[in-house]
Amino acid sequence: MSTDPGADVGPELSPREVDRQILRLAVPALGALVAEPLLLIIDSAMVGHLGTSSLAGLAIAQAVLTTIVGVCVFLAYATTAATARLVGAGQRARGIRAGVDGMWLAVGLGLLLAVALLLGGPWLVGALGGSGEVADEAVTYLRASAFGLPGMLVVLAATGTLRGLLDTRTPLYVAGGGAAANAVLNAILIYGLGLGILGSGLGTAIAQIGMGAVLAGVVVRGARRYKVSLAPSGLGVLASARAGLPLFVRTLSLRAAILVTVAVATALGPARLAAYQVTSSIWSLCAFALDAVAIAAQALVGQGLGRGDPGAVRRLVGRCLRWGILGGLVLGVAVAAGSPLLVRIFTSDPEVRSAAVWCLVVVGVLMALAGLVYVLDGILMGAGDGPFLAVSGVITLVVYLPAAWAVAELGPGGTWGLVWLWIAFAGVFMGARAVTTYVRSRGTRWMVLGEGR
Repeated sequence: MSTDPGADVGPELSPREVDRQILRLAVPALGALVAEPLLLIIDSAMVGHLGTSSLAGLAIAQAVLTTIVGVCVFLAYATTAATARLVGAGQRARGIRAGVDGMWLAVGLGLLLAVALLLGGPWLVGALGGSGEVADEAVTYLRASAFGLPGMLVVLAATGTLRGLLDTRTPLYVAGGGAAANAVLNAILIYGLGLGILGSGLGTAIAQIGMGAVLAGVVVRGARRYKVSLAPSGLGVLASARAGLPLFVRTLSLRAAILVTVAVATALGPARLAAYQVTSSIWSLCAFALDAVAIAAQALVGQGLGRGDPGAVRRLVGRCLRWGILGGLVLGVAVAAGSPLLVRIFTSDPEVRSAAVWCLVVVGVLMALAGLVYVLDGILMGAGDGPFLAVSGVITLVVYLPAAWAVAELGPGGTWGLVWLWIAFAGVFMGARAVTTYVRSRGTRWMVLGEGR
């Protein structure tokens, strides 16, 4: 486990030097973040060639699975903020201890959620409108992938700890290895052994368990180096849960918006649902890529506030926002221009391809807005401003629900109904998030100095 002492953003650094510090963390984080949606894209591409019903079933299953894991992403965000702030305040051992407690919390939550998914998978699929062969495929994938949930959550907690220590390279290496292993496992299990969508779920679960074990081992080595106990601390685990609760609420509101979107897409029919899955896969890949700058902002903002240096934090915020918007513009142009080629990776169905191309154009046009939103989220998370993010998350969900309802009840249906659904999600929902977080970032209430709240 390594840290980069040159990554501190101090008052003597020029804007170009601040940019270098951001990129030093963001570029490796980009690789690690992109690896996660690559797992989903690998699944989508391989399962897509099994048939439209399999791809539509995968869309529902992945919506459920990513929601479960997504609402637990506080394990990464909370440990990044806590570790970075303590390291900035000169309390490195305590920062690592916070990460160890976060991993214990991840194991416990992962086991509980795995059992819940095994038992409640059919109900969840039905709640999202799945039926017939599509529902059968979705339930099969969910039950196979449930065994990987503890590994998935440990990956989050361990990665957050390493980010707080300004080590984004180790998660990159592990994520890259996990994505490669997942591709090989899927090829063997789906096609070699003829397991179909069951093999896809098993391959993803095995890859996630392996990634969690490797990352946990890295954190354990760091803990031993600084003589940090590996035993679970009741108070420490409770503190991790308490710090993560507001972020849990915030993420739950985001996932609720996504589930509502999936439900509306499901009502548009299997072809449009399959097109939604193609578009969602590309959106997720771009979102994780843009989140790389947000990860750098989390770690550097946390350490800057821990050192008690608000001036450096303000300079960092300005540079990170520029990088987020620029990254969104570049990705947006690439997605919109490349949409006819991108959809061919996923399906040969002409109806699915046509709908997905139009949706990807919408996504491309609005990607710069997404870049702004993700960086603002990262800044406030790094500051430990979870309570505000929880409240703003609920507000943006309330703003989005009428737009989603309008698409479902008043929209044209078919391909254009799906296009309007993406306009509502990527425009209305992301726009509301941008307004609330930008207004907050312009104030000072989130800039708490020292070891924290």
